[in-house]
Amino acid sequence: MALTGMQIYKSLPRTNCKDCGLPTCMAFAMQVASKQRALTDCPHLDETAKDSLSEASAPPMRLVKIGPPENTFEFGQETVMFRHEEKFHRNCGLAVRLPSALSDAEAARRVERIKNIVFERVGKYLKIALCAVELDGIPDPVARIRLVTQKTNMPLILISENPAVLENCLKIEELKSARPLLYKADEKNIEACAELAARYSVPLVVTAAALEILADLTKQAAAKGAADLVLGFQTDNVKDTLKRITLARRAALKKNFRALGYPAIVEIKAQSAYDETVLASLFAAKYAGIIILDNLEPWEVVPVLTLIEDVYTDPQVPNMVEAKLYKIGEPDENSPVLFTTNFSLTYFSLAGEVERSKVPAFISVVETEGLGVLNAYAGDKISVEKIVKTLDDQQVKGLVKHNKLIIPGLLPFYRAEIEDTSEWKEVLIGPETAREVPGFLSRVWK
Repeated sequence: MALTGMQIYKSLPRTNCKDCGLPTCMAFAMQVASKQRALTDCPHLDETAKDSLSEASAPPMRLVKIGPPENTFEFGQETVMFRHEEKFHRNCGLAVRLPSALSDAEAARRVERIKNIVFERVGKYLKIALCAVELDGIPDPVARIRLVTQKTNMPLILISENPAVLENCLKIEELKSARPLLYKADEKNIEACAELAARYSVPLVVTAAALEILADLTKQAAAKGAADLVLGFQTDNVKDTLKRITLARRAALKKNFRALGYPAIVEIKAQSAYDETVLASLFAAKYAGIIILDNLEPWEVVPVLTLIEDVYTDPQVPNMVEAKLYKIGEPDENSPVLFTTNFSLTYFSLAGEVERSKVPAFISVVETEGLGVLNAYAGDKISVEKIVKTLDDQQVKGLVKHNKLIIPGLLPFYRAEIEDTSEWKEVLIGPETAREVPGFLSRVWK
């Protein structure tokens, strides 16, 4: 039976020492009760309390960390099957494969491409999270790992079914603190790989054709001391893979079945880059923590990264930007002044189109609790009084010598009141959509 926050709190030191990273013991207890923190994250818990509470309070899905301390990728410790029940806590990560067939020069160029794939979207930078390095079939796997680590500090996935190859790589200085993910252990090599993962304190992927066998293998690995495990799936049969990964998550979260209480990794096998994009998008939504791709063309990667960003956005928290004055280009005293709300999509849509217009401008962002223009109006989160006060607080009038203000086309009824109650005596009604902004500025702003 799940423990309540108060039951957990009574067993804590209750000193509010903050060593767990939270301000109070009660806050820590509530996070443990909601399965967002492990009881062992409290460094001052006595052994008696650990023994009595640890099993009941442990998160149903383990948190796994990959990569060096300065660039760690975390996944797992999810608590719900569907985002609307609460939220998904840790973004799915894309990994791009570094094939063993590549020469050293080709491998170096591919690593550079992988680490330099970065896209900006509504103020966030989307990128490839991990590099998956194939080791089998390479004359010198250790040299390949050294080449990769010289080029990037990205978290690494070491792909080999040979425990000896994996151990030779783990021994090198470059991987001492890199904490790579070992891929993969199955029925043939589970004992050797589990011992290796335990000895070097690194996470391990475990794969099997059936969930019953997979559960047995994770138990074997855990018995050998391999604590950080990942469930491995491939897409040879998409329908079957989707079914198994869903059943594994349900068993962990709904039934608290510890043998499957680990995050998942999916290796995409597809006939074309188009199919790979579709499959990656499917498993980004259900329920992969890491997806291994072969291709890294922008047209393929961007849709998947965008989907991940959308799926893993907290549905209960609006995506907001800071309410302040933004400068697009290098505006001067003759530049136009516009205002909008602090909903991220609204602001970045407007800012992008203003930038495209080549007209330097000021954009005053009004605090609306993350709502767009119409929603803010309907929810009484924006008003003429608030707009005028925001412009005054941001001291916009002192930056320009004109008294013109461009307002959103969705709020034309604010025009007269702004002119009557503020220094902005010439209010221009802008377009209703951001895409019309460049044409509007070219027509009305001289």
